[in-house]
Amino acid sequence: MNGKAAISRTAVLGGGAWGTALALAALHAGHAVRLWARDAQMAAAIAKGENPRYLPGISFDTGIASTTDLQAALADADCVLSVTPAQSLRSVLSEVKAHIRPGIPLVLCAKGIERETGALLSSIVTEILPGNPVAVLSGPSFAADVARGLPTAVVVAAGDDALAMDLAARFSARNLRCYSSDDVIGVELGGALKNVFAIAAGAVVGAELGASAQAAMVTRGFVELRRLGAAFGAQPETLMGLSGLGDLMLTCSSTQSRNFTYGVALGRGESLEGRPLAEGVPTAAIAARLAARHGVEAPIISAVAAILAGAITVGEAVEALMTRPLKHENTI
Repeated sequence: MNGKAAISRTAVLGGGAWGTALALAALHAGHAVRLWARDAQMAAAIAKGENPRYLPGISFDTGIASTTDLQAALADADCVLSVTPAQSLRSVLSEVKAHIRPGIPLVLCAKGIERETGALLSSIVTEILPGNPVAVLSGPSFAADVARGLPTAVVVAAGDDALAMDLAARFSARNLRCYSSDDVIGVELGGALKNVFAIAAGAVVGAELGASAQAAMVTRGFVELRRLGAAFGAQPETLMGLSGLGDLMLTCSSTQSRNFTYGVALGRGESLEGRPLAEGVPTAAIAARLAARHGVEAPIISAVAAILAGAITVGEAVEALMTRPLKHENTI
């Protein structure tokens, strides 16, 4: 179970920064890697050892076989990493369905909740690919760090603990340490919701409200993550780990985070047109609806959703949060 021979041919779906970085990590772990990208120019660049659009200034190994042919990318694959954005997962999997063999694990590497349905990404895989076991890879990680070979730790979760352990062992490499978990929901929720809180933390920084306010925002955001996690059946230990608290700390404090920088721009009142994809934007509204549906108190999530919808300003949101009724800190 700890060897790496059984899964040696890995397909990576998505030619963005994270897809490229994970393809490199798989290559370093001894896998033969095929990467699928829709953009022919991007696929050609990756084959030459660069991704100037998403990883500018970083050169890497040329061992990745990149292609725009989905069938070719999936041919004979023993494992598939899905790194396409959360909101396009359903359409991509509909294409994948005709080319993936039953029993091949599909590992979700994007973070989010489907905006239209409120479905977690793992349930979409189960719906469209019922014959393929689903796993989730998440944790405090920036694509540029992984692509540069800097040390990073993540978690791989699957309902079958043996599969999670196997995948974690197989994808661990010299710069990527993978822990295993059987809590798919907890790992998914941590990865999805931290993006919303990163927007909130960035907005506090952009509005120049101070480091104390930023720390309070992140800490109370973690409380909301625990509440929603409990409502969905996530294990508390998972939310305290890499894919919960670890990812929250990283994403809410670094300008490498697209969601954090989106929030900074929001707090400064800058134009948001043409900014890179921030998955927390579509996630915020559905997360607020899910919290209401489950009777979960989530004022920060609701405030971010309202700000993004143009219903309130950052200043009004902060004032509303600061004047909420006082309560015991450990009330969950």
